[in-house]
This record gives sequence, C-alpha cells and structure tokens, in this order.
Amino acid sequence: MTLNHAVFTRWPAQHPERLQLFSLPTPNGVKVGIMLEETGLAYEPHRIDILANDNHDPAFIALNPNGKIPAIYDPNGPSGRPLALFESGAILIYLADKSAQLLSTDPNTRYETIQWLMWQMGNVGPMFGQVGFFNKFAGQAYEDKRPRDRYVSESARLLGVLDERLKDRDWVMGADYSIADISLLGWVRNLIGFYEARELVGFDRFVHVDAWLERGLARPAVQRGLQVTAA
Repeated sequence: MTLNHAVFTRWPAQHPERLQLFSLPTPNGVKVGIMLEETGLAYEPHRIDILANDNHDPAFIALNPNGKIPAIYDPNGPSGRPLALFESGAILIYLADKSAQLLSTDPNTRYETIQWLMWQMGNVGPMFGQVGFFNKFAGQAYEDKRPRDRYVSESARLLGVLDERLKDRDWVMGADYSIADISLLGWVRNLIGFYEARELVGFDRFVHVDAWLERGLARPAVQRGLQVTAA
C-alpha cells in the first residue's frame, strides 16, 4: 500500500495501512495521542518539531495549510477514501465517530459534549496559552504586567466554570469520560505544570478540577498518550 500525499515525501509511512498522526506533545498535540490510545485505533506517529520549523515545511503545509499540529491522514477514511484532517477538535470528533467511542450517539448528549469541546477550543486553549506566554516564555520579560494579569484573571474564571461543572460529577459529561475531558486534560496539566501558573491562577481553590485532573492523568491511555511523539 502506497500513500499518495506530499507529506510522505518528508515523513514516510512505515505502516501505510494505519492512520498517520503528525504531532508533538503540546496541550493540543496530546489530545489526539490520548484519543488514539483510548480508542485502540492502529496508528503511526510522526514527530513534527515546531522548534525546527517542521510545521512550515511545504510537505506539512500540504497536509495542514494552517501550519499547526496536530494533523492526521487516514488512508481508510469515510467511504473507504483517504482523509487528511487538521484542528484537534475536529480530529477528536472524527476519531470518536470512527471508533464509536467517547462521544454519545444520543443527539442531546452528543451536542452537549461538542459544546464543551468548543468551549475548550475557543476559551481554555487561547487563554491558558497566553498565560504561558506571559508567565513562562518571552512575555515574562515585559515590565507591564497588565496583559499577563488579564489572561490570568480570565483563566481563573474559566477554571471556575469547569469547577462548577465538576462539583457533582466525575467527568465533564457526568459518569462517562469523553472527548470533552480529553480536550481539557493537557491544557489544565500544562497551566499548573509547564506554564508554572498554579499560584497565579489560585488553582488549589478549584478542588473539583484538581480531583478531575488526578483521575484523568491516572488513566493508562492518558499516560501513554502524553508521550506520543515525545521523542
């Protein structure tokens, strides 16, 4: 089996019959690694080193015109035709449908789950990422702390929303772990870990989020997924 896509001129597939993952263990990147490990779908990972500008390579741009990770190429897509897909939220929905796992088939529950996924994509990711920039990366050198504090305040508000949601449930959707949880785990983990913002956002007051994070990180598939494309 030969995969006919430009991305494979740079990152050849050793197992072309498998779903191909192009990623790096960033908060967005780990979503797909975790999802693939949770579902048991066969896949082949390819590390896209953004520090080496791999994501700007023309071969990768052919897969994702936006030049961001993660992205996938499924040689066995819908109707048996190959599918290239980017945007982590879209990939999670696709893999949930492909595997018939982690996204309810009940229409009301399905759309409510997608609602929380979109909340992560549109709110948690952008806000937590800005906290990382201003607290951990280049922005920490800025003398004016008002931008940092704005994003810290909004991130704390979002943690409060999540904490309220989790106060009487184990997972975002209740008893059932889902793609909503997968979308959030890497971001919350990074905020208080790699971004070093635990005290800034007052994380310890969000006891339900803290317990949820501990439950999520204890899952074997999550532990494996966090390491996909790590080296």
